[in-house]
Amino acid sequence: MKKLLFVLSYLLSAHIGVQAQAKVTQMPIGYDSLRANIPHGRLDTITYASKTVGTSRRALIYTPPGYSTKKKYPVLYLLHGIGGDEKEWLNGARPQLIMDNLYAEGKAEPMIIVMPNGRAMKDDRPVGNIFDSAKVQAFARFEQDLINDLIPFIEKKYPVYKDSEHRAIAGLSMGGGQSLNFGLGNLDKFPWIGGFSSAPNTKRPEELVPDPEEAKRKLKLLWISCGDNDGLITFSRRTHEYLDEHQVPHIFYIEPGVHDFKVWRNGLYMFSQLIFKPVDTATFRSYSVVGLPASTNVRPAKYPQILPDNRVVFRVKAPDAQRVQIDLAKKYDLTKDTGGYWIGTTEPVSPGFHYYSLLIDGVALADPASETFYGMGRMASGIEIPFAGGSYYAIRDIPHGDIRMKRYFSVVSNNWRRMYVYTPPGYDSLHDRRYPVLYLLHGGGEDERGWATQGRTDLILDNLIAEGRARPMLVVMMDGNGSASGFSEDFLRQFENELKRSVIPSVERSFRVAEGPQNRALAGLSMGGIETLYAGVKNTQLFSALGVFSSGWIVPMQQNIADAQYAYLKDNTAKVNSDLKVFWIAMGGKEDIAYRNCQIMLGKFDELKVKYTYYEYPGGHTWPVWRDNLYHFAPLLFR
Repeated sequence: MKKLLFVLSYLLSAHIGVQAQAKVTQMPIGYDSLRANIPHGRLDTITYASKTVGTSRRALIYTPPGYSTKKKYPVLYLLHGIGGDEKEWLNGARPQLIMDNLYAEGKAEPMIIVMPNGRAMKDDRPVGNIFDSAKVQAFARFEQDLINDLIPFIEKKYPVYKDSEHRAIAGLSMGGGQSLNFGLGNLDKFPWIGGFSSAPNTKRPEELVPDPEEAKRKLKLLWISCGDNDGLITFSRRTHEYLDEHQVPHIFYIEPGVHDFKVWRNGLYMFSQLIFKPVDTATFRSYSVVGLPASTNVRPAKYPQILPDNRVVFRVKAPDAQRVQIDLAKKYDLTKDTGGYWIGTTEPVSPGFHYYSLLIDGVALADPASETFYGMGRMASGIEIPFAGGSYYAIRDIPHGDIRMKRYFSVVSNNWRRMYVYTPPGYDSLHDRRYPVLYLLHGGGEDERGWATQGRTDLILDNLIAEGRARPMLVVMMDGNGSASGFSEDFLRQFENELKRSVIPSVERSFRVAEGPQNRALAGLSMGGIETLYAGVKNTQLFSALGVFSSGWIVPMQQNIADAQYAYLKDNTAKVNSDLKVFWIAMGGKEDIAYRNCQIMLGKFDELKVKYTYYEYPGGHTWPVWRDNLYHFAPLLFR
């Protein structure tokens, strides 16, 4: 029985390769040159009857070295661009030489390559106005010609496997768009798909992959590549971002280059080595040699760049510096090149927003290539690492609210101060409507800008409201800093007075808010969580909900303040439990620097029988955690 299983296993795997291909690297220069001392494949022109077009059509076909009608082969359908025809690959990339050389080195599975004319119309020549609507439409019509006419012809005339696992489609530019459109639209026919510099004919990702789970099951390899200076890269990028969000495995490969055959030759070279054999999806994110500029870069800075595996590439010009480092979670030394640029790559960085510093000869500076944010007690660089689960703070085509900067006079500090206020969609048109208010507090070293910029508060609320998961509300982001020393009781008392005597009255004078504790909530992160505990627990006549993110009494430094609150709770447990409809406490897992303090506090709450809800989201003491906290906290409010 074991012997029979072995034989069956061998027969099933022999024609697609027994072992997965090792990671493929970029094509060496001159690899598309003729080598005289190796076997060569054969190029022919074929003619097939097209019922779709109503005429006979032509295609080029490459058969590999040693081709025999006694063997069976997989097939790659290789498509050209908008200005080409069936000969474009032959004239621009010499694919037969690339494949001959790959076969000579044992790097690719023997396959037949069909290069058709993707312009499915009777006069399919690339003449006149190649962008004419009829000619563009003919590229879309080619899907039917390919499936109903060309593929059946190839499978009848040549010794090829007829199952989908032995059929691939790839193309350049317009052909790249066709490959993605036709391949992803026909997953039962094309599990191997490659788009090289895909053009604007590429359908929107939601149309390409309406069912991500089906794509995960049926795809063997989805390859998307482009040159970093290609003006069409946005079409590849949006597809990649959608696939990443929905966790559909794919290779997103960016290389130095523009919209030309240098990039497309390499696409064929790399893609052809991966198809028709087992692939290791765990390596997909490590392929790209160039990253995309971070969304937090200033215009038009190309660095820092983020690679698909979340490593970050830095390139800083400092010709007179003796040492340059990047401080992003840890310190990285950069290496100086002959042009005075310092270059280096980090380890993979966790998704979401992170502060970082440029260290030049030991001095911490903001990177002039990045946007700056008030954090760590100063203006610091920030970088946004793409997050596959970040759709809840993505910009969508939905009604959007506004973030307004509001100045007010503080009767506590006797000076003008500033707050940011989120108003929900419809605030300016629904004149008779009044809204509940969440007062949302930042952490230490930050200010009222923290939740408005680093926190993505407006996008989180916009999306929640659009989905009907959160009530329309105002979110007031005040400055929680004061003149007293940080974390002392004087500091916390000053904050409480500012909130009660200046901020809340100013908001209720300036905005259409629903009054009463049932329409007020208070929440904050880190230092703002401590402020929430101090001002919220003993003022439940003002607030019906409290949110404490990554926080807890700092012991032993704040032991006296904590003990006073526990004494208050002991005498007022029933009142606090009755007044607070939501008492929500969240941590960033055990790696959160406030974790121990929080657990000590929660132990005391349990002893006192204080009702609360506890939530953990891994990520430590960082903005990705706090964004997630707001996303889960806001839907609980004002119900």
